[in-house]
Amino acid sequence: MKNTGFANRLFDIFNYGALSLLTLAILLPFVYMLSISISDPIAIGAQKVGLLPAGVNFGSYKAVFHDNQIVTAYWNSIRYTVTGTFLVLAIGCITAYPLSLKRFKGRTVITIYFTVTMFVSGGLIPAFMNIKSLGLLDTMWAVTLPSAFTFWNIIILRTNFQGIPNELYESAFLDGAGDWQIFTRIVLPLSKAIMATIALFASVGLWNSYFGPLLYLSSPGMQPLTIVLRRILIANEVLSVDAIDTANHSTDMASFLGRMEGIRMATIFVTIGPIVLVYPFIQKYFVKGVLVGSVKG
Repeated sequence: MKNTGFANRLFDIFNYGALSLLTLAILLPFVYMLSISISDPIAIGAQKVGLLPAGVNFGSYKAVFHDNQIVTAYWNSIRYTVTGTFLVLAIGCITAYPLSLKRFKGRTVITIYFTVTMFVSGGLIPAFMNIKSLGLLDTMWAVTLPSAFTFWNIIILRTNFQGIPNELYESAFLDGAGDWQIFTRIVLPLSKAIMATIALFASVGLWNSYFGPLLYLSSPGMQPLTIVLRRILIANEVLSVDAIDTANHSTDMASFLGRMEGIRMATIFVTIGPIVLVYPFIQKYFVKGVLVGSVKG
């Protein structure tokens, strides 16, 4: 017993130590970027900024939000994410419900047909030509519709729906409820946990989506934050002259370079901010039982 207790304590020490190191490895880069984004441009240019900011200056954030392309891209990312997530949940739930019913005779054939789409696709060029032929190029639907139907999400939802006790369905049928009432009043309320999980994965994927917008969106006014961030970080573009002047009015080279680096770091934080803020509100659904309290006795 003593050896078992010592082994458990040793495992706990190792486990907490490894998790602490992993947490630091994840957090420290963000702390460093945050420190640069709020530091004085001259200190940034002179490379005097560490984990703690060197002189607090929020000029970089003022420059980011002063620039119209950032504000427009921010709004585009929000509406693409919200619309796309809604479509993923709506199409997924409506498709998964009939496939979860044993009395639906064609569900096996349809399931096999949908499963093929997980392994076989037309490819990039046919997908682009399809979007073009439908007149969806340079529209919101070119980004949101291709990701709306994901059979993997439908499989997860179908499995969850099949786990709901048959007694609930039978009781609802005896009370005169139809499929639509059962779907909206029983199935969906008991599936909040899995729906929240899928919504989180879908929203993160849509928010960080890069290749789709790059391929289908050509107008600057339609591009999301990921495309603008790519131009700022990879293509080494800078914001407008007015935005730069908002950050700092100094003209020496060290201040200019520091100003540009601060704006880039601020842009990264502006980009990842919404997803980081939304997660704590959805986290409870990951540990909450799907059917807790639904069946008594």
